[in-house]
Amino acid sequence: MIRLEHLKKVYPNVTPFSDVNAEINAGDVISVIGPSGTGKSTLLRCINMLERPDGGKIYFEGEEITSPKCNVYKIRQKMGMVFQQFNLFGNLTVIENIMLAPVKLKGESRQSAYENGMKLLNQVGLPEKYLNYPDQLSGGQKQRIAIARALAMNPDVILLDEPTSALDPTMIGEVQAVIRELAGSGKTMIIVTHEMNFARAICNRVFYMDDGGIYEQGSPDEIFTSPKRERTRRFIQRLHVAEFVIHDGRFDFPGAVSEIDTFCRKNMAGAKQTMKLQLIFEELIQGILIPSHEIKNIYAVIEHSEENGEIILDVKYDGPLMNPSEGDEVSYSLLKGEASDIQHFGDEADEYTNRVRIFIR
Repeated sequence: MIRLEHLKKVYPNVTPFSDVNAEINAGDVISVIGPSGTGKSTLLRCINMLERPDGGKIYFEGEEITSPKCNVYKIRQKMGMVFQQFNLFGNLTVIENIMLAPVKLKGESRQSAYENGMKLLNQVGLPEKYLNYPDQLSGGQKQRIAIARALAMNPDVILLDEPTSALDPTMIGEVQAVIRELAGSGKTMIIVTHEMNFARAICNRVFYMDDGGIYEQGSPDEIFTSPKRERTRRFIQRLHVAEFVIHDGRFDFPGAVSEIDTFCRKNMAGAKQTMKLQLIFEELIQGILIPSHEIKNIYAVIEHSEENGEIILDVKYDGPLMNPSEGDEVSYSLLKGEASDIQHFGDEADEYTNRVRIFIR
């Protein structure tokens, strides 16, 4: 139904994405997730051409809609868009908001548009609000009306841009219930959302956006249970990260220890856990790895889990296969005394032939 080829969008000070490639099939319900600033909402706006891409092509139902020859206004009639901020017309009643596009754009009679509008209001559970104005509605009611308005054009695909982000927590459930019902009806939907449990429950595919494109995609189980790529895993597991690249003993260890302290304070790690991490970091790298002159490159990542408070020191290094237990005995005994678990992995085919994961609670 929709094919994206090497899609790129550039603004003066930022490039949300530089190479997006994807296929969306009829009946797909796709959740688009990822950190802020990775172009999730921009991607939706490009798909319905509210934003014109700066590179690449978009095909919709076999037609290249990025072509200058394409009638974009006609294409948009087949795409329903639901915005974060509802975008209802404040001077029109609820039923007038729903009737407007079918009458103006499709030439539907007012009577037919009215009857269909009332059916849609019943579908979203708000038939009694048909003569109300938007400022007389709650946020959740406004968003349900916005969904009904999008459905009034009987679109082939519905694009939802953070449909619950502007809502009070008490109103999120009512909007999610309507979207769940739509998803079960076979409608093709692309939903940008930060609600991970909702995304997992509603969709059959997930796009994780990062690093200038769709960084990883797969089924809900693949993305939420066993992501294959590092940034996806960190995002799903709500990990906060600090990184260090070390080449030799001239590395600024006092500065790194200070940075670790700041990182732990920011993420509310306990003082005892922070001291353990600092000691393990220094003993592993200064006491064991650097003295081995065959190791030239060390890449250390500290991960703090927002969910369970655990800290993992994940260190990769090159050179021959070497378990830290084979290094300085005093340093390794200190590691064992402070860590809850130490794991070593070796693969001579990798750029970093060794990897050590140390768990700190």
